[in-house]
Amino acid sequence: MGIVPHMALDVLLIGSGGRESALAWKIAQSPRIGKLYIAPGNGGTRLFGENVPIPAMAVEKLAHFAQQHSIDLTVVGPDDPLAGGIVDAFRSRGLRIFGPSKRAAQVEASKAFAKNLMQEAGVPTGEFAVFADYRAALKYVREKGAPIVIKASGLALGKGVYVCTAATEAEEVLKRIMVDKLHGEAGNQVVIEEFLDGPEISAHALSDGKNFKMLPPSQDHKRVGEQDEGPNTGGMGTIAPVPWVTHETMQLIEDSVVRPALESLAYRETPFTGVLFPGIKLTTKGPKVLEFNARWGDPETQVYMRLMKTDVLDVLEACADGSIDKLSLEWNPGFAANIVLASEGYPDTYEKGFAIEGIEEAEKIPGVVVFHAGTTYADGVVKTSGGRVLGVSAVGASLKDALKTVYKAVDLIRYQGKYFRRDIGAKSLTMKS
Repeated sequence: MGIVPHMALDVLLIGSGGRESALAWKIAQSPRIGKLYIAPGNGGTRLFGENVPIPAMAVEKLAHFAQQHSIDLTVVGPDDPLAGGIVDAFRSRGLRIFGPSKRAAQVEASKAFAKNLMQEAGVPTGEFAVFADYRAALKYVREKGAPIVIKASGLALGKGVYVCTAATEAEEVLKRIMVDKLHGEAGNQVVIEEFLDGPEISAHALSDGKNFKMLPPSQDHKRVGEQDEGPNTGGMGTIAPVPWVTHETMQLIEDSVVRPALESLAYRETPFTGVLFPGIKLTTKGPKVLEFNARWGDPETQVYMRLMKTDVLDVLEACADGSIDKLSLEWNPGFAANIVLASEGYPDTYEKGFAIEGIEEAEKIPGVVVFHAGTTYADGVVKTSGGRVLGVSAVGASLKDALKTVYKAVDLIRYQGKYFRRDIGAKSLTMKS
């Protein structure tokens, strides 16, 4: 008698945000899922698997857990553990894991590394200079003038990027990052670059180190205020696909950005596996890269999981095993929108611990799924525990339908200090391709 193949996969998903909530929701639907563990998870991920109280950065504990529980595949959500080398630690133990190595993850962990890679690979991006010395950076800013973009080179939770419209503002930002250490060690080095004008989109490519598959274009709305005003956040809402982005534009991004970047990483003997996510500005001179991310976007993942028809486990496994070329990615027709419900005061200081009501009510609306981000669950009560609290998502035949449905759902959810943008996707309804 032959060996019966072990079909059910036991999966460990690392992270605790909206992105991980969406991944857990989709993984749990796979006919091949066995046990799903989420470490540490949040107040909503418990609905799809078992939350494990191990922090995302506790690499040794997570690897030990994976060994003890004979985990078949580990999926890493956030950037910090990737930058910290979790993939290398798991692989050295013979554990299967989805995500880039520590060296490949530098495309996000070090903006200076990323810009140098782009220069080497011929990837279109803004003119830039890298500084570790405050006085030299200040001199450069004064020479260049405004508008100008200043970025903390290290990881700063999506909050280390400043678009300065006046020279005085740029000088103040430099002082806050390099002298006052607003972002800690992430600001030891800064990247100063030209301001790129034009609409911004998110491109995602699933890579197995050799081959890759592009995802449809999505668009995040990063600024906290309506009409794209106020400070940058981790993201306030997303739409996908983006109706005015043409197939030709996506082909151009694939050929001029994704392929050369992945080829250059492979040439450096740091093949990239997982999700390469370039933030793209569509300038009058064509697509240019603002920055690279080394993981699924958050909140972009929420719309991708709503639209993906292919079993996500097949996708994650193909990236980990080097067989993405054998997989055909299928998508559901129509559009998805995701609105982030935040805590009042985010991205700065905010209060937490408020009870949330109306989630079940919202999910009774056809096409609506609510993803948890900064929530906890205890004694039957879901409470706020972060800056971005929930991601309310909806699908529709048109973008207009998806947005109409999602905002209907948003209005049914209640908690003290609820804050959200009412204009997510609004510009895309009027833009022409």
